[in-house]
Amino acid sequence: MNVLARMLSNRQSLTLRLAILFALLAFVALTSLGIALYRGLERELIRRDDAALVYRVEQLRSFLSDSSTLELIRTKPTLFENMLGNRESVLAVGVAGQPPLLLINPGQLQVPALPPVETERSLELVDVHHLPGIDGIPMSALAATIDAGELGRLQVITGRLMSERTTVLANYRLTVLVLAGIAALVLAVFGYVLLHRGLRPLHRLARHAQKIGVGNLSQRLDEGNAPLELRPVIDAFNTMLERLSKGFTQLSQVSTDMAHELRTPINNLLGETQVALQQNRSVEHYQQLLASNVEELERLARMLDNMLFLARTDPSAALLQRQSLDVGDEIDRVASYFEGPAADVGISIRAEGVGRVWAEPMLLRRALANLCANAIKYGAPDSELLIRAECSDVGVSFAVINQGDTIAAEHLPRLFERFFRVDASRGRSAQSNGLGLSIVATIMQLHQGRYEVSSVDGVTRFELFFPAQVMEEVAEIPVEVS
Repeated sequence: MNVLARMLSNRQSLTLRLAILFALLAFVALTSLGIALYRGLERELIRRDDAALVYRVEQLRSFLSDSSTLELIRTKPTLFENMLGNRESVLAVGVAGQPPLLLINPGQLQVPALPPVETERSLELVDVHHLPGIDGIPMSALAATIDAGELGRLQVITGRLMSERTTVLANYRLTVLVLAGIAALVLAVFGYVLLHRGLRPLHRLARHAQKIGVGNLSQRLDEGNAPLELRPVIDAFNTMLERLSKGFTQLSQVSTDMAHELRTPINNLLGETQVALQQNRSVEHYQQLLASNVEELERLARMLDNMLFLARTDPSAALLQRQSLDVGDEIDRVASYFEGPAADVGISIRAEGVGRVWAEPMLLRRALANLCANAIKYGAPDSELLIRAECSDVGVSFAVINQGDTIAAEHLPRLFERFFRVDASRGRSAQSNGLGLSIVATIMQLHQGRYEVSSVDGVTRFELFFPAQVMEEVAEIPVEVS
């Protein structure tokens, strides 16, 4: 049993384990079938032997009642020996309670004491008694009364050891076990070969998967010749590769962007500090230098904070934390927050819209806040910033509309890219790091929504669409950040 357990352990090959299990199932099935046939054969042999015993007693009844019973017993004992048929039988004829008139017992068997069946009743199979016998060999016996004329009523007891039946059944059991074992072994061998051939597509897929690395994440497993059972696994693996490829691409892009964007402020800090240290400067000069350095450091801090947000945002967590929010409360909250900064540059804010939106609260507020901050930063003085929400059966559309310079059409598709700026001269501004709209794009992709921008005749409109809640939400989606 321990050997079998080790063979079926998880460390063994799947082919071997399945072949062994298949062989065991075959052995159990064939053995069960053999046992069922054995029981049927045993019942039939018992019925046949019991019928032979009943027939023998019926013959004795007829024979002894039609002839001179005492004369036959005395002169022809061999006749009764021939009726027994073998040396494992016993026959006793006599008056109850007295020594038998006839006793034929070549095997020296013990004559059983049985209640006799009366002469008036016909013998049946249920009248046969099954006794333990000798050395595990069962014995069948039957007792009946006979009307013997002048001798009155005699009692006949006959019995027989079922050695032949026992031998036949023992040989049958051995044959069933041997054949079941051979069949199980043959099926195990054929099962192993067939399973090994059947698992070849899996081995090919494994070899193909081993060849996929960081340098060739664009490769995908081919499901054209794969069995139907493996296609869901291949699809899931290819989907995982797709996510890994996008993740590595984004990581490479982030690394490149960080190296590029951090180089300028670091060089500025280093260059200005080195120049200031070359000779003594006035206090006012040092104060200006520190103020400039603080401005660059604040820009670096905001850039790192935004990039960490993009890297740490978990799609599955964002989807699980979505809830139904009041549209009016959300846009009023954002409008109130930016009322002061907008008033400083002469921009008024108006918010309008009612309904419910299905979104993660913090991400929704950050997306609207980034759009409002962008609109205030580049909006025209003494203009109006409009925050509008429109609800429908399919979702909620938020629009942030401001007045200012018209953005060229060729720049609109790239506004949501990381570190992209329409005016390159703004690259050193402490208030801009080129990640605000990229964060908005990420938030909308997390919500499986849409983001759009248009700029016509000095009116720039950013629009975010959040889909309505559905009965079955997707637990995890791949996210691609431009």
